[in-house]
Amino acid sequence: MYHTPVMPSDVSCLLVGNPNGLYVDATFGGGGHTQYLVDQNDHIKVIALDCDEHSNQQFGKKENLFGNRVLFVRDNFKNIKAVLSHLNIDKVDGILADLGVSSKQFDDLDRGFSFNSDILDMRMDNRNSLTAKEVVNSFSESDLADIFYRYGQERASRQIARAVVDRRQRGKINSGRELAEIVRAAKKGEGKIHPATKVFQSLRIFVNDELSNLNELLSAAPSLLALGGRIVVISFHSLEDRIVKTDFRANAAKNIYRVLTKKVVCASPEEMLTNPRSRSAKVRAAQKI
Repeated sequence: MYHTPVMPSDVSCLLVGNPNGLYVDATFGGGGHTQYLVDQNDHIKVIALDCDEHSNQQFGKKENLFGNRVLFVRDNFKNIKAVLSHLNIDKVDGILADLGVSSKQFDDLDRGFSFNSDILDMRMDNRNSLTAKEVVNSFSESDLADIFYRYGQERASRQIARAVVDRRQRGKINSGRELAEIVRAAKKGEGKIHPATKVFQSLRIFVNDELSNLNELLSAAPSLLALGGRIVVISFHSLEDRIVKTDFRANAAKNIYRVLTKKVVCASPEEMLTNPRSRSAKVRAAQKI
């Protein structure tokens, strides 16, 4: 299994309230969470969503392991309501979303997410037209600075945007490697963290419209969850976590949800050692009441 799921036991316990229920894995990825859920819960079924064609291929490789208990649909989780309606499903017992870029997407240099990539793409869904290369090479200096600051919380956003525009005078920026070097030269390092981390995060979030997609998923969830149904979200940076926390609290105040995680759930030190990706993971859960 390429993808090691983050906090699988915690996620399963928080998500599965009905042992015979129907659940949505809104971010199938490499199938790690879905695999764990069906292995540990003998009678549940899962609708698996992912907009990435590689996840579709990954599902095909694993389909015989799932039997008839998992149905894969290639779509963005922002369309969860339309997907379930098309399947004539009115309510589900749980929704799981593991946000952000997957290890497979990041490590595949042909996807253009990495500092070491020879291309600059960052699309999770290759059917979309906007790429990171287009943003970096055609957006104005002020727009680039806004993206770096808003989605990456990059304090040196203006200096980096200026450096990018200056570099464009000599020709297009074609690779992740080129962009990373531009950022490195434009700002001071921050300890062990690569100087371009926040810029790359901001471009990925912008290109894939990740925060808007998350808001659409959260907005749709209350009407899709059965009474007692649960929603579990795994986030990897503060922008996502703040959106989830705010949504759960707002719905709890309206007596729509009961928040199951009074404090955010984080990985154990042991898991962080074996699965470094889990270090920044934050899990929140709520239940429809």
